[in-house]
Amino acid sequence: MVNRIALVDDDQNILTSVSLALEAEGFTVDKYLDGEQGLNGITRRPPDLAVLDIKMPRLDGMEVLEKLRKSSNLPVIFLTSKDDEVDEALGLRIGADDYIKKPFSQRLLIERVKAILRRVNLNDDTSPDSIIVRGELIMDSSRYTSKWKGDDVKLTVTEFLILKDLSQRSGLVKTRDQLMDAAYGETIYVDDRTIDSHIKRLRKKFRLVDKKFDQIETLYGVGYRYCE
Repeated sequence: MVNRIALVDDDQNILTSVSLALEAEGFTVDKYLDGEQGLNGITRRPPDLAVLDIKMPRLDGMEVLEKLRKSSNLPVIFLTSKDDEVDEALGLRIGADDYIKKPFSQRLLIERVKAILRRVNLNDDTSPDSIIVRGELIMDSSRYTSKWKGDDVKLTVTEFLILKDLSQRSGLVKTRDQLMDAAYGETIYVDDRTIDSHIKRLRKKFRLVDKKFDQIETLYGVGYRYCE
């Protein structure tokens, strides 16, 4: 089955280049130049996943996502500028699945699209090899899902990859560079603050289900480690 992707961005260059990259991977792409067009098109012809820019005329990405969430659990990836941390936090509360900061690697976007579709499309058959158990933490690396003390903790794909890398060897210190490689691959550079922001959000999400969660330890000037 060919997956349909809705791409909504007011930058024609991004629309053209990203749609070509997605189509080269076998996806069908519906392109929209603003939020209102995007919302109408997505409602009329529902895709399997939407990629939304945050800053757009008529309706911004947040408004589109809010309206979609009233009737749909459509997976959504936001394209965001470097200064949109407040928007990121709001978007995650509304129900965005992941964020990619501009300027971005098309390869990273395609990998995130595939990972999220894989999480959505997998049936209930889970391979035992994909399950990671660290005390109260259970992670399923085939679905990118996680549980803490039996409660679901919804993570973005990036957050999941960082936590997986930390938890695979409990007690071992991971530098920010190592966590960058785990989450983004060795060919994509993000600054230290990006990793720190992901760690901050990881802690916040786990503390929503357990206020005493303190398994991710900071070693200042070195990095982070996961403690069971």
